[in-house]
Amino acid sequence: MHHFINYLCIFYVLMVLLGAFCVRKAVKYKIFTYLYYTASAFFFFYFLYFWNESFAGVWDQHRQFSFGLFLSWLLFVTLISIFFLGETLVRLFCAPFRTKKEKVIPSRRRFVSLIGMGVAAIPFAGMIYGMLWGRYNYRVVKHTLYFDDLPEAFDGYRVVHISDIHSGSFDNAEKVQYGIDMINAQQGDVIFFTGDLVNNKAEEMRPWIAHFKQLHAKDGVYSVLGNHDYGDYVQWDSPDEKAKNLETLKQIHQQLGFCLLNNESVFLSRGQQRIAVVGVENWGQGFVKKGNLKQALSQVDKKDFKILLSHDPTHWQYEVLKDPNFIHLTLSGHTHGMQFGIEIPGVIKWSPAGWRYKYWGGVYKEKDRYINVNRGFGYLAFPGRVGMPPEITVIELKKKTKEALENSHTKN
Repeated sequence: MHHFINYLCIFYVLMVLLGAFCVRKAVKYKIFTYLYYTASAFFFFYFLYFWNESFAGVWDQHRQFSFGLFLSWLLFVTLISIFFLGETLVRLFCAPFRTKKEKVIPSRRRFVSLIGMGVAAIPFAGMIYGMLWGRYNYRVVKHTLYFDDLPEAFDGYRVVHISDIHSGSFDNAEKVQYGIDMINAQQGDVIFFTGDLVNNKAEEMRPWIAHFKQLHAKDGVYSVLGNHDYGDYVQWDSPDEKAKNLETLKQIHQQLGFCLLNNESVFLSRGQQRIAVVGVENWGQGFVKKGNLKQALSQVDKKDFKILLSHDPTHWQYEVLKDPNFIHLTLSGHTHGMQFGIEIPGVIKWSPAGWRYKYWGGVYKEKDRYINVNRGFGYLAFPGRVGMPPEITVIELKKKTKEALENSHTKN
């Protein structure tokens, strides 16, 4: 981590110095150049002060915001540096073709520099907005999914899916309570939580137990563990301390009223019909692989309708789709949609998360099987969300009939 921070700081200084050339060309008054250097120095030393300390595993408010401001300003100076370098390279390329009498027009360079600053200001403003308001701007995303073999008793069954609470990042009880009330307002038949209750330590959840205990649904709340729940990203005094932390976290799931599924399954019944809820521990490509799908399915019949809770969508990609047991619907999280992106339904759906994950947000269908990747309830590291608001997913399960399909087309 320290090596990464060192390289990041070196890159930051280089970008600030390159960006200074652009700023000096763009503005007429030196006071703006001085303000640029002052802001750059403030964000740098604010970040360095809190990140130079040993990391105890808890993301306090100063650590989060120092990183958020540093990252936002780094993006700003990087973009204006790119414009400066681009304009310089074009000018150097054209120099051999310029006549001796022809001079470089200062106003043209100033115009290009102003364009660069204007373009860079847009994502910078977006990131500041995301830090101040976006991280608690909860939204409800609704889907209706159709299945041939859904038991008739579960036709219209409402599943509420949340993921990635990351309670150690929260700093506003009123906003968190607003999100919890919004979850309950969906009046789901069941609530599924797909992991990452904390950032690193079980203690992070203690101030929020009274809030999340309020989650309720007719058939209960079911949960699984995510990669951050194992405490792998922080130093422990001993293996026993780490193991104790995990046991404490499991107990907190019980205190919350969550039924934690660790490579096991339960059944939800309606009269004589049932669906299987299968939960696995974390299994992620490049992350901890404790999930055991075979064990989790050991009590489930092949003919049962199955919903799988698995934190990381790469599990679906590399394991679940290949499994001989047909799993109708998988619910995952993990990606957060990288907390940054652009989504306009039917027009564009983009996030940097797509560079790392094939399935990073929303509903996908492969081999007649569905996965929903929830973009997360909380946030981690960068204390904000830009174009990727915290999400509460509501999925209505429908029996695939000719009439149902016709009604769905009518609604669309």
